[in-house]
Amino acid sequence: MEQMALLLLLLLGAVVTVPLGDRLGLPAPVLMTLAGIAMAFTPFVPNVDIPPEIILPALLPPLLYATVQRTSWRQFAANRRPIFLLAVALVFVTTAAVAAVANSIVPGLPIAAAVALGALVAPPDPVAATAVAGSVGLPRRLVSILEGEGLFNDVTAIVLYHVAIAAAVSGTFSLPEAFGLLILSAVVAVAVGLAIGWLTIKLMNLLGDATLQVGLTLLVPFVAYVLAEELEGSGVLAVLTVALFLAEHTADADDVLGRLTGRTFWDIVDTLVTGVAFGLIGLELHSVFGTADGHALEMVGWGLAIVAVVVGVRLLWLLPATWLAKRLHTRRDVSEEIPTSWRETVVMWWAGMRGVASVALALAIPLETDDGQPFPGREEIIFIAFAVIMATLVFQGLTLPWLVRKLKVRADTAAEEALERDLAIRAAKAAKYRLKEIQEVEEFPEEVLERLQRAAYDIGARISPEMVDEERREAYAQRAKRFKEVSRVQREMMSAARHEVLSARSEPGSDPEVVDRVLRYLDFRSLR
Repeated sequence: MEQMALLLLLLLGAVVTVPLGDRLGLPAPVLMTLAGIAMAFTPFVPNVDIPPEIILPALLPPLLYATVQRTSWRQFAANRRPIFLLAVALVFVTTAAVAAVANSIVPGLPIAAAVALGALVAPPDPVAATAVAGSVGLPRRLVSILEGEGLFNDVTAIVLYHVAIAAAVSGTFSLPEAFGLLILSAVVAVAVGLAIGWLTIKLMNLLGDATLQVGLTLLVPFVAYVLAEELEGSGVLAVLTVALFLAEHTADADDVLGRLTGRTFWDIVDTLVTGVAFGLIGLELHSVFGTADGHALEMVGWGLAIVAVVVGVRLLWLLPATWLAKRLHTRRDVSEEIPTSWRETVVMWWAGMRGVASVALALAIPLETDDGQPFPGREEIIFIAFAVIMATLVFQGLTLPWLVRKLKVRADTAAEEALERDLAIRAAKAAKYRLKEIQEVEEFPEEVLERLQRAAYDIGARISPEMVDEERREAYAQRAKRFKEVSRVQREMMSAARHEVLSARSEPGSDPEVVDRVLRYLDFRSLR
């Protein structure tokens, strides 16, 4: 019951920190981590007692799936070069640098265990990066790169981690075997993701109902992750594959209710699971400090050294990698999203926060090797990992909004407005063209036809009033004002109708099912 109460407390914190973060101008994940730290040192709050092996499959699938909903395959395809440089190459470089430093400064830490440490602190957390970056108004291209980096770097880091752990536990290592494992993991994950995506589409067509379809999407990321892991594949890549597949193949322009229901549902899941994940990071500090018994000061020094390596390597890598991406972008004229100035490069560097994936990998380190000996340096690895997580997540997360303001890195509102205006024009033209097609087979009274033509025009004007000239804009503003007045009265009328129907629920002899059916009809009318 204590663990259940703790989970409910974390869920409450996940909800409360969102509006609190908006008021304070701070990212909600950082506030949730600080709340977890505060709870960790509160006597009446119990210690976290969750098996390490279930943290990753319980938290990552829904978080990754929700993140992918905000992007598309085109973005990944267009940004494949910067994503590769950050998600694959940088993970290898960071792992190597951390392993070399850790092996030299931590007494008795073998190279395999040092590589495991490097792998688990190498990948910036996709949830932390996008949650924090999205809340400070960064240009969309930077958020896209951070999302792509965060989603793909876990694949590389987790495979490296498993190879290093296997070498440390068994005492043997084979480079060809490790490379083969990486390729096999990716192939299996993509195959699992595509298979489950195809099956999900078939099931969605069979279910039909929007509520059941959304419920199915909640199961899909967990099934993809677990099945891929069971088949020696990458669960993270499987979730990424199935999410992108479904995003490309389930888009139905006329499924208004399903789209609104699904987006709302996944916004809720994203908020709650993100809050729990970062709350757990703070709570785990209590047990982490227990591992530093007797030589805490020395371990703090090791932790600060590894933090410096992680943060420094990211900056030293980003500077030439950004330059190279710009050169290739100019030569080939590829439509990819890259940092356009040194200021944006600095923001990308500072947004490289570690989070829940690093926590789960650190806690999942085995207790013993195959010969029954304690895993070498396990306590030191866990402590150093949490030092990196807290330094990057809390310090960088709290200072990132200030840095963004100081460097004056802002979203490209002009480009967004231009795209919005273009889409408004396309939407209005499509509506007018469809009206013209209908006119060829149906006849309307003159006043009805005039109203329909005006409605087609208003579709675009409502999306982007800037698409029309001043005279038409004033005319549209007058119609919009009248429409708002009528809509206000209609809302009050519908509200009165709903209150009357709802009051019938408590009347003797009233059938609640019939009442709910009528109320649902009124709700749909109100939505329209």
